[in-house]
Amino acid sequence: MDLYYAHASPPCRAVLMAAKALGIEFNLKRISLTAGDTLKPEFLAINPQHTIPTLVDNGFVLWESRAILVYLVQKYGKDDSLYPKEIQQQALVNQRLHFDCSVLMKSFTDYYVPQFRFKQPADPEQYKKVEAAFDFLNTFLENELYAAGDLLTIADISLLATVSTFETMKFKISEYPNVDKWYTNAKRVVPGWAENWESLLQAIAIMKPQQ
Repeated sequence: MDLYYAHASPPCRAVLMAAKALGIEFNLKRISLTAGDTLKPEFLAINPQHTIPTLVDNGFVLWESRAILVYLVQKYGKDDSLYPKEIQQQALVNQRLHFDCSVLMKSFTDYYVPQFRFKQPADPEQYKKVEAAFDFLNTFLENELYAAGDLLTIADISLLATVSTFETMKFKISEYPNVDKWYTNAKRVVPGWAENWESLLQAIAIMKPQQ
């Protein structure tokens, strides 16, 4: 399987951690966003939406990381622990994945990316959305050690990639005690955490916002 990815991308790192949990290996194809690799004709032929991560599995092409996570666990998982088959448990995992994509990660993109990519000043209104997203997550994790049920799932893996990216921005995760407790545990139990963190440290110069 080919995986087109970049170290700085939380969705890419989520897929890499999931692969570690599943015991599968990719033929890694590193992409440079700054060099415009995703806009080259050969990449557009694979993914016209020109996004990463992009997975190519024996001719089958898939992008959007949460879709890739579901695909990988359904095809390669030895059991259903990472993505339960029971419909309500599965629905909860899906909800957390959608929250990660449309609320938590979006708040990161809307607040931090303009600062380090376009050199814009921090927008306090967008920061309120970051705080609101963490408030929601803190509520979800009340009395919970995992994001969606009693066991580690791909929801934890996806959220871990996102929350760890906030940590590199010096966001005060400790102010959200339920998130902080979950985060401490997730770093301990999610396979591939060390590689995720190393990739973040390699990318920190790119991700660091302007002061």
